[in-house]
Amino acid sequence: MPEIAWDFPDPHILKVRVLPEHIDVMQHTNNVVYLRWLEDIAWDHSRCLGLDEAAYQRLGYGMAARRHELDYLQATRLGEEVWLGTWILHTDKASIRRAYQFVRPADAKTVFRGRTHWVCIDIKEGRPRRLPPEFLAAYKSPLQIEET
Repeated sequence: MPEIAWDFPDPHILKVRVLPEHIDVMQHTNNVVYLRWLEDIAWDHSRCLGLDEAAYQRLGYGMAARRHELDYLQATRLGEEVWLGTWILHTDKASIRRAYQFVRPADAKTVFRGRTHWVCIDIKEGRPRRLPPEFLAAYKSPLQIEET
């Protein structure tokens, strides 16, 4: 298997396979599936960091997407394996910025890149808030890459 050139060190990885329900009329993975995979890998990473859905409910806070940047680089097709990689690039007092890179391991090609600006929300009030201490600890980025 070819060496994968990840954009940043030590990605959190989730492996998926392109299923029949992912395929559109163009015979490749539909664009909205990539957006779903962004959420899937973000949740998987969050759970591994100790913040699952139950923790969000217990703490009364959650992370909501403010902005997505999506770059579709190559098509993926039925049956192909895709490795979803993510990193927390930056953490501040009220938000995190997360990067994504999806790779087809069969040829080590990057098929997708994305970024999301996640903001902390008070679940009950639906308003932006500072990250609670539990979120600051879990979502602390070792990279701390500032973005413009």
